[in-house]
Amino acid sequence: MTSLHDQNADISMSSPDLSDEERQAVASVLATPNLSMGDKITAFEDSVRSYLGTQHAIGVSSGTAGLHLCVRAAGIGPGDLVITTPFSFVASTNVLLYEGAVPVFVDVEPRTGNIDPHLVFAAAQDILQGGKNAQAWLPPKGGNPKNSLKAILPVDVFGQPADLEPILNTAWKFKLKVIEDSCEALGASYKGHTAGSLGDYGVFGFYPNKQITTGEGGMIVTDDDDAAALMRALRNQGRAPGDTWLQHTHLGYNYRLDEMSAALGIIQMQRLDELIAKRQQVAEWYNQRIAEIPGIEAPFIAKYTSRVSWFVYVVRFAPGIERDSMARKLAAAGIPARPYFLPIHLQPYMVERFGYQEGIFPVTEDLGRRGLALPFSGVMREDQVERVCQVLREIIL
Repeated sequence: MTSLHDQNADISMSSPDLSDEERQAVASVLATPNLSMGDKITAFEDSVRSYLGTQHAIGVSSGTAGLHLCVRAAGIGPGDLVITTPFSFVASTNVLLYEGAVPVFVDVEPRTGNIDPHLVFAAAQDILQGGKNAQAWLPPKGGNPKNSLKAILPVDVFGQPADLEPILNTAWKFKLKVIEDSCEALGASYKGHTAGSLGDYGVFGFYPNKQITTGEGGMIVTDDDDAAALMRALRNQGRAPGDTWLQHTHLGYNYRLDEMSAALGIIQMQRLDELIAKRQQVAEWYNQRIAEIPGIEAPFIAKYTSRVSWFVYVVRFAPGIERDSMARKLAAAGIPARPYFLPIHLQPYMVERFGYQEGIFPVTEDLGRRGLALPFSGVMREDQVERVCQVLREIIL
């Protein structure tokens, strides 16, 4: 008799969608002596720039690297304040800490998990007024209300864009930069506009669980010529146009994307709409079945979202259902699942540095307690989705 674990041995948390064409593209680069800083990265950048309709696309070694360079390009430095979300992967906050900046968290929308634009406006207005109004938005320790508010960093959570129009209006009113973290949302659109293209800078990530993958890697997009030139220099150890081989105008980094990864990205970009459609189909299979299971809430799609680009499939359990217990029971049946997200402000290093405690951001904390990412990828089969949901039915009833 086949065990339950054996039946589900082929259900992975996520899997990249690769074809022989991608493998051949990588192999063709390996047959040349040009493994870095060649024509593949230029072609990959051109494909993303063309898709997004932006003036510039800058390939980098990761989405985190891309966000970091945007922080540098925005002139954000020690003590500067940046409004952002505590409901995200830690990279969106870490890139601020790298430059000594202070993240100013505001809570999120309860249904999408995206940053609440009304709180963004209120925080910006109060911080710029200064005094007690400003202090109320700052971390319990480590933030100075006299310091400059420089930017807003919204995150397009789980492949759905944040509500960007009011955020952009706030930025315009108060003369703030907008760094759009679209690392989870390549191919998504907001009110007919492509995610990542609406702020001063946008960033995408290409880790193997993303819509397209280059293994590791990321891409910055912007219409700012000067910022693009600076970020291109910074990714290459600070070497600016006109510098000789060992001359470096800026203090930079090795954030380059290699030619093998870029070659993979070129083919993945050619398949992007296909890859998004396959992920959409898997999400629809889940939606149909989750709707029939009591106590589980399927992902919510806001009216402002023209197109979701599914990154992960995160369900939420009703109050009273212990999420971690559900995850353990799924694991016992051979089905992986992950809590999504653990609030950034409650990460140990954030508690130590800024003095955060539970209860400060109740919506974020509630979503962090109830959210669970189920196995999800564009190569997932319908029978696998059915099996995941069958086990969910059994353990929740």
